[in-house]
Amino acid sequence: MEHRNLKTFPILTTERLTLRQLSDSDVQEIFLLRSDTLINKYLDRQPNKTLEDALEFIEKIKNNSLSYWAIAQKGNEKLVGTICLFDISEEQKKCEIGYELLTEYQGKGIMREAAKKIIEYSIQTLGLKTIDAYTHKDNQSSTNLLKELKFKTTDSIDETNSKLILFRLNISNKNK
Repeated sequence: MEHRNLKTFPILTTERLTLRQLSDSDVQEIFLLRSDTLINKYLDRQPNKTLEDALEFIEKIKNNSLSYWAIAQKGNEKLVGTICLFDISEEQKKCEIGYELLTEYQGKGIMREAAKKIIEYSIQTLGLKTIDAYTHKDNQSSTNLLKELKFKTTDSIDETNSKLILFRLNISNKNK
């Protein structure tokens, strides 16, 4: 499901943030996110080696996704991180969430604020009931964020990577 009823990209805002569509002007920051060894330490992906790699990624996302947001601070369009929903199932009313933040913006509550808004959007606009998040067992920052957002650990093991822990947020009517 790629938000079949949406025609334009949903721009979301919080007190401090604008969650907007990726643009070609984000190439430098996307390159930094996707090539930084600290950010990629717990991710199973090949790091970007060139700005062209980053631009190719941006074009792929822009052409195929209404659920991959650039995180920017209000009053400044510069991308500081990204957050996305993927593997969205309309039938099961569930999806996965993923996120990353440039190192100099970590520890400031930015991702917590962005994730709360995306979770709210998932519930109110998309009607989702379950949101999954995989995180590396050693990624304490991500684990702490997910717990703070009321995600619970599950017993599920990722067959492709046993170091990943599945966290799940089950949305019930009482949580709305």
